[in-house]
Amino acid sequence: MNQTEISTGDNNSKPAKTGSISFVPKWITETINGGLSPVVDLNTGSNGWASPPGDVFPLRSVDYFKTKQKSPGGDYLLSPAGVDWLISTGKLHNVLAHPDNRVAHALRQAQSRGESLNSFIFAVNFQMPTKEPHSMVLYFATEDPIPSDSLLHQLINGEDDSFRNQRFKLVTNAVKAPRVVKALAGKYGAFLLGKAVNCSYHRGSNYFEIDVDIGSSAILSAALRFTLGYIMSLTADIGFVVEARTEDELPEKLIGAVRICQKELSPSAFIVVDDDHKDLKPCRMMGSAKGNQHDDEEYNKV
Repeated sequence: MNQTEISTGDNNSKPAKTGSISFVPKWITETINGGLSPVVDLNTGSNGWASPPGDVFPLRSVDYFKTKQKSPGGDYLLSPAGVDWLISTGKLHNVLAHPDNRVAHALRQAQSRGESLNSFIFAVNFQMPTKEPHSMVLYFATEDPIPSDSLLHQLINGEDDSFRNQRFKLVTNAVKAPRVVKALAGKYGAFLLGKAVNCSYHRGSNYFEIDVDIGSSAILSAALRFTLGYIMSLTADIGFVVEARTEDELPEKLIGAVRICQKELSPSAFIVVDDDHKDLKPCRMMGSAKGNQHDDEEYNKV
């Protein structure tokens, strides 16, 4: 599939390549550019995110089971649709089901206008075991139906979580990092998330979300806390794959990826207030930049 480009709104920075949508609809443009965590230049940006070329990820090639060779990841199956850093009083689950989630809201608004009726959101919510619970939520989207014979369709629509636990793979690439962090990253360059940590899966009419509880693994919790100490000097690529197990499932295809660029953690995170203390109507959308408010008719009813 052809790649397109994300505009950062900065005429001095080069846009980063994205995934499979040849024409990016308005609602995805809004979610890309409307978050508190901004899109930044792929090579020079900091305190934000970008979309790396898929070729930085070595994936199982068409001849992998014969040669054990990997090949560059290529184009994404889904296009990046935003990144949110959220702080809450407890772990956030199924964030796309929250009425104030900005990405789900943008798609609802588009579909209420008769647009993007086949659009689908895929999200991965990393629940971090920090003192104040953080979530890093990565959003991806497609305008086209996901092929029914694809591994991605099976991941999303299958009734058995064991397939998801056995096949959903995280792939990483340390772009800029202190040597000690690169050494650690080398140990976790690619692994099956559901075998390493507890994952929960949430499916809605137009979305699928995977919540990844990093705190359920003592080893990964320790690795994360160590890495967070260097986060402002760290640029890393994070991608996702459904692991191929048979020849007819090859080559592996990259679901999507983001580049996290020298991020400031808490100062740039969105604080999610629990319902008992939330001032509804009007309400700032979860993860949004300043000024975004609810306009869903159902949500604004008294």
